[in-house]
Amino acid sequence: MESLFVMCTRILWNTNTVATSVGRTMDWAESTEPRIYILPKGLARDGGRVGPVNVIAENPAKWTSKYGSVVVSAYGLASVDGINEVGLGMHLLFLTATDFGPRDPEKAGVHAGLWGQYLLDNASTVEEALKLHEQIQPVMVEHGGFKTSLHLAIEDATGDSAIIEYAAGELKIYHGPEHRVMTNDPPYDEQLRQLEKWNFKDATRETPLPGNVNPIDRFVRANYFLQTLREPQDERAAIATVFSIARNASVPFNAPYKRVGTIYDTEYRTVTNLNGRRYFFELTTSPNVIWVDLAKVDLSAGSDVQVLDPDNIELSGSVSQRFEKAAQPF
Repeated sequence: MESLFVMCTRILWNTNTVATSVGRTMDWAESTEPRIYILPKGLARDGGRVGPVNVIAENPAKWTSKYGSVVVSAYGLASVDGINEVGLGMHLLFLTATDFGPRDPEKAGVHAGLWGQYLLDNASTVEEALKLHEQIQPVMVEHGGFKTSLHLAIEDATGDSAIIEYAAGELKIYHGPEHRVMTNDPPYDEQLRQLEKWNFKDATRETPLPGNVNPIDRFVRANYFLQTLREPQDERAAIATVFSIARNASVPFNAPYKRVGTIYDTEYRTVTNLNGRRYFFELTTSPNVIWVDLAKVDLSAGSDVQVLDPDNIELSGSVSQRFEKAAQPF
């Protein structure tokens, strides 16, 4: 049984005064069939269903979205990245050690593909999201021979951040603006211990850096380059800066991975301006960056769910008005 989503990197730049910005890469062995969705507030959700299939028999979470959001889906079954209208962002990444523990029917169950969406729908800040998280339990699900072995990063426009993991059935939360980078294996506490081995004081181009594509190497590199950043002049510079680090942490096409013959290329990158509520997307097979301005899309209750396929070479720049009504609600 393999994981549904694989190696990725999340990077939060919350130390500048222009735009609290966060980037992520999506790395996987095939296309995750990404679609960008505009999800208005007022949508009824069932955290116990994957499409038409009931996957949580007892006490599934059911809610109506309080906030609208823009998200990227995977395989049409999960929200893996996105931002809501009040500036809360979320990112689901792979973690081999994920173990949500035995089902606790005292807590409302949310299948892992909707874990981040639950928080986007209901919370405005990291603090609020963590309080809401006490009421739910993510549930591992499987689809097409893959399982949702995931951990979650969230952040808000103030620069607050949290990384949420379940390992050996135990919930671990790392809360604070200092938690800026997340990759994959091993669990986050061990990644932090690995980072302590590196001294980047008075760094120059001669400073040695790990250069391969495994999660620890990417974790160290992203942390290193984050600490070198200068204050950006404007939003454009801030977004470009985070994209530059995301590209450095990306997996080149056909780079050897965990086993001989396996590859997990970076499929796309996103960068979000949490203050400005703008969501930027870069498909690695396209020369163009596109973006959605949440202030220019309809997130009001009762409006249509809208979708955009980013795999269109003609798309470039603002695509806020290029979405179409979704054939069926996501």
